[in-house]
Amino acid sequence: MPATIIQSNSKKMKKVKVDSVTIDIIESALRNARYEMDTVLFRTAMSPGIREQHDEFPLIATLDGKMVVGQFGSFIWGFMQGYDGTVEEGDVFFTNDPYSVNGAISHLNDWLMLLPIYKDGRIIAWTAMFGHMTDVGGKVPGSLPTDARTIYEEGICVPPVKIFKKGVLQEDLLKVVLHNCRLPTWNFSDFNAIIAALRTAAIRCVEISTRFGDDTFYSAMEEMLDRNKRAMRELIRRTVPEKKQSFEDYLCDDGQNMGPYKLACTMWREGDKCIFDFEGTDPQSSSSINFLLNEEMFKMFAGVYMIMVFDPQILFNDGFYDLMEVRIPPGTMLKPLKPAALSCRTHALGRIFDVLGGLLGQGNPAFMCAAGFSDSPHFMYSGYDKKGDWYQLYQITFGGVPGKPFGDGPDGHSLWPSFTNVPNEFLESYFPLRIDLYETIPDTGGAGKNRGGNGLRIGYRFLEPGEISIHDDRWLTYPWGVNGGEPGARSRKLLKRADGSEELMPAKMDRIKVEAGDLLISDTWGGGGCGDPYEREIEKVMFDVDAGLVTAAGARRYGVVVGADGKADVAATEKLRAELRAKRGPVKLFDRGFDTMEELKARCQAETGLPPPAAPQFTRRVKAAVKKSGKAA
Repeated sequence: MPATIIQSNSKKMKKVKVDSVTIDIIESALRNARYEMDTVLFRTAMSPGIREQHDEFPLIATLDGKMVVGQFGSFIWGFMQGYDGTVEEGDVFFTNDPYSVNGAISHLNDWLMLLPIYKDGRIIAWTAMFGHMTDVGGKVPGSLPTDARTIYEEGICVPPVKIFKKGVLQEDLLKVVLHNCRLPTWNFSDFNAIIAALRTAAIRCVEISTRFGDDTFYSAMEEMLDRNKRAMRELIRRTVPEKKQSFEDYLCDDGQNMGPYKLACTMWREGDKCIFDFEGTDPQSSSSINFLLNEEMFKMFAGVYMIMVFDPQILFNDGFYDLMEVRIPPGTMLKPLKPAALSCRTHALGRIFDVLGGLLGQGNPAFMCAAGFSDSPHFMYSGYDKKGDWYQLYQITFGGVPGKPFGDGPDGHSLWPSFTNVPNEFLESYFPLRIDLYETIPDTGGAGKNRGGNGLRIGYRFLEPGEISIHDDRWLTYPWGVNGGEPGARSRKLLKRADGSEELMPAKMDRIKVEAGDLLISDTWGGGGCGDPYEREIEKVMFDVDAGLVTAAGARRYGVVVGADGKADVAATEKLRAELRAKRGPVKLFDRGFDTMEELKARCQAETGLPPPAAPQFTRRVKAAVKKSGKAA
């Protein structure tokens, strides 16, 4: 049963007419409240993942749970469907169990807290936020084990509960949760920071409602949702064809030497509604790369992508959700059966955006972006220092952003809207390591009229013995190019031991022992190129050469010849470009960098020496669930 809301004031809010100026004022005030939530959190959290990298997602929603302002879509609906208790004034809800909320959060490290905003005895809105905790227990530091087979190996799992009841903290419950974490002080600080951010949003909403009146506040938020729906309806009509179009991409491996895993989706329009059907996606993995994709969350992904590509002026909120339908077969990688492991779902989460790019661009190739939303690489380092104190680092690194129709992809940059890097000075101050290298890697971005962003190289010099974990992808497949653009380079991890030996590391691996003096060189992927590289202005290529983003040899991928004087040879460039065009033939809509998976695996092994992954094996239970769901559809 859904949650039961308790209110002393049963009077329902009314829909009233609100003028556009008042709507804009309330919208701006809510936006400010959402950013104030961030500020409160960043100034009070302790973990670098939240404090420095901003791995958190706030929102303010209507009393029905629809997000009006925020970053990651509304997870209140999924939460309320998984919680069968009461909602009362002063309550704050807490969970980190994806299966209890239909994927409203997607792994145990994400602590979700929700606060119903009461005014005069009735709910006027909701606010919620989740943040990635550095550790929640489990079998490895960081709680992201690549070899987990069930969610019970990944850390403490908390179902939807009241962490505050009528304003009173449930201290015993919180103690139990913190007792199961390796960094309870950080978790406690981050927990309180999220609570403070929620209370800040609640205060601001009550202030706005008091100023304008409850009915006006309610009606303005509803109009913000309706305005978004009207704009998105037109966008869907103009950009999504009625004819079905399909696309697929692959996760390279599962950390257990099996792969690649296919993510497939078909999209079409029926009237005003956009349909996404993930039939054809591979069954769930036996490792932890599964992603329990909440349908409402995917609508947010698709909506944000469409807005940013086609019309960035549209206010993003949940108003358009009725205009999309998402079908995900149970038992697949994107709808795994409990208790499948979920901790390393980041790879599939990132790859979803590449799949969206391949789908949405087919109907209008002029707006197509290349691949490069491919992953969110994780690096972890832990152990005991000389003083016997425990240290534990969790860090997200970045790759090359794909080339797009209206410009180059940034180099070594985050794709998540508000993420930042952890400053090297912070890392060196708080952890026993030194950053020997921090640079973009020339020529790793795919060549195109608009260049794909270069990958990022970080050299971690370890100053204490410990263990590291590496979580990355795109080491086998390439981030594909579009409209004649070439693929970006693949990722690579090299461990140079202090004794002079070197070891090429798998992209996903835990419990790698390191000693003082060892150096890990972490190279991430480059973004795919967009458009014909032989149409890129010579001046832009030479700018990149001068900036060290493209080498003189790499300039030839654009058909540009760099002379001995370091300047472009225009005559030689025109000749080379004519030769390259004739050799290439017709421009490809997609360039994946390979024709068959067998060819790709053989080439990868020859280039890297790493054994190619074996074909995935699926259990009888999983195959039966996928088959049954397909028949039902």
